[in-house]
Amino acid sequence: MSRRFLPAVGMALALTSAARADTVVRRLDDAGAMALRTERGVLTLEPWQDGIIHVRFGTPGYRGNYNPAVIAQPGTVAFQVNETADAYVLTTARLHVRVAKRTAAVTFLDAKDHVILEEGDRDAGVGATQWFKTATPVYGLGQHQNGLLDYSGHTIHLQQANTDVGIPMLVSPTGFGLLWNNASVTDVDVATGKAPLGIRSEAGPGIDYHFILGPKLDDVVAGYRALTGDVPLMARWTWGMWQSKEHYSTQDELVAIPRRYRDMGVPIDAVVQDWQYWAAGQWGSHRFEASRYPDPKSMVGAIHDMHVHTIISVWPRFDLGTANLAELDQAGAAFPDSFNNVYPAGVGRWYDAWNPKGREIYWSQVMRNLGVLGFDGWWLDGDEAELGGQTGEMREQLTAAGPGIVVNNSFPLLHTGGVHDGMRRDQPDKRVFILSRSAYAGQQRNGVITWSGDTHASWETLAKQIPAALNFSLSGEPYWSADIGGFFSPDPAKDKAYAELFVRWHQFGVFNPMFRVHGAGQGKEIWNFDPAIQKILIDDVTLRYRLLPYIYSLSWDVLSHRGTMMRALAFDFPDDADALRVTDQYMFGKAFLVSPVLQAGAVTRSVYLPGNGKWFDFWTGAAQPGGRRVEAKADLATLPLFVRAGSIVPLGPVKAYADAPSDEPLELRVYPGRDAAYELYDDEGDGYGYQAGKRAVIPMAWSDKQRRLTIQARDGAFPGMSPSISFRVVCGATPGAEDAKTIVYTGTAVTVPLPRCR
Repeated sequence: MSRRFLPAVGMALALTSAARADTVVRRLDDAGAMALRTERGVLTLEPWQDGIIHVRFGTPGYRGNYNPAVIAQPGTVAFQVNETADAYVLTTARLHVRVAKRTAAVTFLDAKDHVILEEGDRDAGVGATQWFKTATPVYGLGQHQNGLLDYSGHTIHLQQANTDVGIPMLVSPTGFGLLWNNASVTDVDVATGKAPLGIRSEAGPGIDYHFILGPKLDDVVAGYRALTGDVPLMARWTWGMWQSKEHYSTQDELVAIPRRYRDMGVPIDAVVQDWQYWAAGQWGSHRFEASRYPDPKSMVGAIHDMHVHTIISVWPRFDLGTANLAELDQAGAAFPDSFNNVYPAGVGRWYDAWNPKGREIYWSQVMRNLGVLGFDGWWLDGDEAELGGQTGEMREQLTAAGPGIVVNNSFPLLHTGGVHDGMRRDQPDKRVFILSRSAYAGQQRNGVITWSGDTHASWETLAKQIPAALNFSLSGEPYWSADIGGFFSPDPAKDKAYAELFVRWHQFGVFNPMFRVHGAGQGKEIWNFDPAIQKILIDDVTLRYRLLPYIYSLSWDVLSHRGTMMRALAFDFPDDADALRVTDQYMFGKAFLVSPVLQAGAVTRSVYLPGNGKWFDFWTGAAQPGGRRVEAKADLATLPLFVRAGSIVPLGPVKAYADAPSDEPLELRVYPGRDAAYELYDDEGDGYGYQAGKRAVIPMAWSDKQRRLTIQARDGAFPGMSPSISFRVVCGATPGAEDAKTIVYTGTAVTVPLPRCR
């Protein structure tokens, strides 16, 4: 049967079958939307911004699916609804949204009427299915260990699991995104079904999604964050070097790790206490076994005395018989089913993170047992939730938000949200830090870094981490990391081949948002490698600390401009078809092109230089034209690293820890070839003073024609800010040249000429 639309009344329309002669045209409840009735249900198009449209389709009265990800409200958007012979068209300043009268299919067009995305068939009732007609590559959808950046020709399964993160946000390099508002298990078919793109969720009473217009991928990510929440600043120490292991088993062992790094003179900012610090049968007690950790408070204090921070692993799982489980049970905030552990042997139960009272109790248990000891953040392990480790177990649980089959994938968002809110309230002097093994849409607002789970040490696994990380960033989630060296890994002192893999992973880790060594078995602390390898690893750490001013300013860009730190080439080179096919390189910020070495025994590596501008070898300053491949030096000590023409890169002095004082100059490297603009950010390094304006931004601009760098007047101030900064200004084309200029900047604008920088 064909579908026909009845004329508009006011801002809303009604849609019905032509066979219903008694149907009356009436305005529906959604006054700020275009609502159309078909014989199969009601279709609602609601503009939230000029470039964001909320689409819903369901039975009369349907208001959308369970959706804890979206926290924004619709904005006041000027739009018009017009009728043509075959369609109704909703028009905003940036979008035309066309609904065909015959099929009720929605087509999104830009302001010039170019088709961006077109709906195909839809089906809602038991589950929800929507097909789309598009030939674009598809990115995003979380983090998956399949080695794919573009999912074309594949089906992507969105179901939380260890090493696999499902986020129902997809993007296209042509400049749009789609946030699928459905927390049930979902499959995304990309050019494998009856239309090029299909989304099929196993539960949900209707179709519910937000269409987000770019045209740039940065704009799409910004739209996603506008809907789901902005990313708070993490403390400066977060971006330093982390040492971890599964697991440090005594108080003395944990304290000895940062002490040895300090004795070696190697920078470090954080050490991690992983699981099994509790007594047998007390998983979920959040208490240390006294025989191995006799004085946890002094343990944390001793670590802090070395200017090192520490976080600790906590799980949403409880051994039977623990007092914490009983407290949750009494509040009706624990699932009744017991599950066999994945590892080690045992039986336990899990709390219901969808229950607001459960989240409050869970945090209060963590705070009164561990938070009072002074820990600086929280490692939320197993928060898929893992349950018994078998696919589909969460589907069978009845949660406070509804059947598990409906809310399945959103557990990590609710779990991290409860910990975020509790820490923000009860530890107000510390910026929230959460390390999570899983994620869902909106989780970026909770102060979370997600890591890629319990990976195996292999070259193949290392290679897969790159597209996994990039798709995670393309999903709108900016902070990702992996266990450097792989979680399951051999003894570095006994396996020389592993040492090479570890070095390459370590080099990659320098250019991850979080730089963290971790793994099972023998520890991977620097001293466990032979002296030649140690030197390379120390050089990596040194580079990371030199990059801290750049990284900290990137974190400000993530908040202030809704930016992305770890960037697929599609972000910056969407018109370069060759760049879109590159899966093993990425931009770190907008300056660095990172090309990890992924083959054993390599001494060179083929690197694609995208775009049509110049690129500079970071190590030598040698210039290369873009749009071609080069063979870059890649001996074991060298990561191929290029900087884009038209970049300003701040490099700090090497310090023992991120917030250590220093009188050494801050190097500003200017890479010529294009004009450049940059913001150098600084604040107290921790706490929330920045939200009250206690922060400073120094804008900078490079004029390539005039060959001069202008360091503009400083905007803002914060307690403890130095009244002056010593800058050493260097041309990136000749980084070792003697004509570098050192100036003392006092907050007023100054211009530095570099006439030979070209």
